[in-house]
This record gives sequence, structure tokens and C-alpha cells, in this order.
Amino acid sequence: MDEHTWHKRTQTPLIIASLAYLVAYSWRVIGDLQGLAWTIASIIVFVTWAMFIADYLVRLRLADHRRLWFRKHLPALAFALVPVLRLVRLLRFLTHIPGMKTTAGGVLRTQILVYGVGASLILIYIASLAVLEAERHAPNASITTFDIAIWWSCVTVTTTGYGDYTPVTGAGRWVGVGLMFGGVALAGVITATLASWVLERAARDHDDEEPATRAQLRALIERIDALALPAGSASAAHRAPGTNDAPRDAGAPGHVTPDTDDDPGSPGAIGPERHPSGFGDGGDDRPGG
Repeated sequence: MDEHTWHKRTQTPLIIASLAYLVAYSWRVIGDLQGLAWTIASIIVFVTWAMFIADYLVRLRLADHRRLWFRKHLPALAFALVPVLRLVRLLRFLTHIPGMKTTAGGVLRTQILVYGVGASLILIYIASLAVLEAERHAPNASITTFDIAIWWSCVTVTTTGYGDYTPVTGAGRWVGVGLMFGGVALAGVITATLASWVLERAARDHDDEEPATRAQLRALIERIDALALPAGSASAAHRAPGTNDAPRDAGAPGHVTPDTDDDPGSPGAIGPERHPSGFGDGGDDRPGG
């Protein structure tokens, strides 16, 4: 079995596992479970997380070129570390908005916007659960409820930083660091997407001023090559330079008889007709007449 086949067969089970992970983790943190319930929820979280780690390691082992595969599949590593990020793939149907202009730039902007916003919402939710679990029972903690945790995550991810709620534990602060970097990335994605959309709106109905892409130039060159093929046929290639296709008949239109004035005695000479006797033709049969 190759890496592609393995990934295709495990994609649906892993999405179900990510849902189970999210439900179990939310149940454990928001419900502030204790005893047996906490153990059950923790086992589900651990098993589903282990499934994602195992899937990543198996795909890496089945890859033909492991270093190249590792560099090209960094999102797979993110899915393994944060399993619920795989739920972002369920947002794929939102990238096909009815009535949207199906240009390459428009499709790409839609995908970036949908996946970026979806990943950010999931990141905010998971960060809220993580900081609440780390801060709830800590001394002098200010983040003690899920509502406060959501507020703190939104303030942190947008880089607003009111400072009314701050984590006091090391784990909570590391969650804050992750949210800060996530907020900077989200702001960059939104700014770049908005700028690209504004430029496309400004260039509408002015497509003659838009630069051609490499794909368009490549297609144009291929079309020119295809049109040039009939002109390079075998008959034209073997034709001698400066010659006609075929000799024309003497009586054919456009035929020019070679000029032989330099040789009056030649059979095809142009000029006065010569008498067999050698005298000039005077108009009758008399010599010299």
C-alpha cells in the first residue's frame, strides 16, 4: 500500500476521530469532570490523539521520498498536533459560493478566507478550553469560567490586549503565545485577501492592462506552434529556393519566352523573319524586293 491509498482510506475515520476528540475534550473541561467521567473523557482524548500521530508516522514511512514529503505536508503535522484542525476540511463546500466569479484569483481568495477563518475559530475554541483547564484551579487565577476564557481568547487573538484577564500559570501563558502568533497570521490573511479583492475590483473592465500569466503565455505559444505546423510541410521543406513549384507550359498564361535578340539566327529569335535566300523580304518574291 502506498501513501496516497493509505491517506484516502483513513481520511473519513480520522474526521470522525477529530469530532470525538473535540466532544470529549469539551466535556472534560467545560464540565470540570472528576473521577470516572474524567478518566473516560481523557481516554477518548488520548486514543484519538494517538490515532492522528500514528497516521502521520505511517504516511511518512510509506512516502517514497520522506524528506520531500515532510516539507510538502506540513499541514499534516499540524493536524497531528491539533487533531480538531482536520475539521477545517469540512469547510470545503463553503469555497464554492454560488454566483461567485470563478477566476483563479477569486477561487484562491475564497479558499484562503474560508480556511483561515475556520482555523481561527477552531483555534480560539481550543485555546479557550486549554487556558481554562490550566487556570481554573490555580491560585489567584482570573480565568475561571468558560465565558471568561472565550473573551480572553478573542482579545488575545485580535492582538487587542485589554489586560483585564491574564493567565498566571506557565501552561496558560504558552497558550497565549500561540494565540498571539495566530492572531498576527489571521490579520495578515484578512489584509492580503481584502487588498487582492480591491485590486481586482479596480481592474475590472480593464483587462487589457492586466499582466499576462505564465500559463497564458504558455498556451499562446502552444497555439502559435500548432498553427505553424502546416507551413512546414515536407513539400515546402524540400523546395529549392527561388524556384517555382512546377515548370509552366509555353502557352500558359504568364509564360515568358526567353529573349534571344543577341542571337538573331537562333530558332526562337524575335525580330524580322528571314527569307530562305538570305535577302530581305520586300513584300514579294523578287530578290531584294
